[in-house]
Amino acid sequence: MKRLIVAGLAAFFISSLAFANAPSTFSAAKTVAKNKVFYDQASTGLGDLYCGCAWEWVGKSGGRIDAASCGYETRTQQTRAERIEWEHIVPAWVFGHQRQCWQNGGRKHCVADDPVFRAMEADLFNLYPSVGEVNGDRSNYQYGRVAGGAPQYGACTTRVDFKGRAAEPRDEVKGLVARSTFYMYDRYGLSMSRQQQQLLMAWDRQHPVSAWEREWNSRTARVMGHHNPFITGERAWTLGHKPSREGLVSQIDTRIPTTQSASAVAGDAIIGNRNSRVYHLPRGCPSYDKVAPKNREIFASESAAIAAGYRRAGNCR
Repeated sequence: MKRLIVAGLAAFFISSLAFANAPSTFSAAKTVAKNKVFYDQASTGLGDLYCGCAWEWVGKSGGRIDAASCGYETRTQQTRAERIEWEHIVPAWVFGHQRQCWQNGGRKHCVADDPVFRAMEADLFNLYPSVGEVNGDRSNYQYGRVAGGAPQYGACTTRVDFKGRAAEPRDEVKGLVARSTFYMYDRYGLSMSRQQQQLLMAWDRQHPVSAWEREWNSRTARVMGHHNPFITGERAWTLGHKPSREGLVSQIDTRIPTTQSASAVAGDAIIGNRNSRVYHLPRGCPSYDKVAPKNREIFASESAAIAAGYRRAGNCR
């Protein structure tokens, strides 16, 4: 009987992941992350990624920092210091530069033409709320060890070396950022320097998975449809790690190319417009065949479009 119960729970858990609907754009990912992953984290004491600050949610995915909760002091950018932003733990600039689309026209071109880049940009295992000023200061710098000196952000212990182009996060999240970085490089077949590997492997050993990181992994997996195997312990990073590249296959094969004309889209596919964030039905929506190919996002159903952050076009009858 006990085995049957365990098997039943496992089957339920697997089936729940199978019905997950991962966000398809960065904009949608921020909203999903707020509502499905970090919904109760604004004032738990764990705080944002780099400084441990509490915040108050504002709007669809933004927030207002409570600087007193973490002893935060603004360095130079007051407006960004007051707000929550969404940090890519592996910066879009870093993974974008390993895609041909970036060489052909930068981030905007990648968003328009590369489904794998869009998947990386919207991957919830790589997104975390952060004080906007620190997010901006970290920029696209790699993680590294930053020599001591005067505090840059008050009681916040994250440090940025602008000259050396490196950022060292607070100790409490060093393991988390290491395992998130391993995940991204493994899933999307990215190339990491030996020095960066050695540093992150050390952080992974020194800072084991916490109870919150396990919960973060579980919540995110319910949306993404898979876990971060470097958090669950299913995989471990070693020098010369051979990436699984699992994200390269799943994200390309399931999409209809955006260069197809609307008439070539099979069945009752929904066409979304990435610029306006509205979707059009094949019947009753006069603008269905007027969405520019470069702005087109194809969905199998209205529910999928809504989950990705789209709304029905106002001229649909």
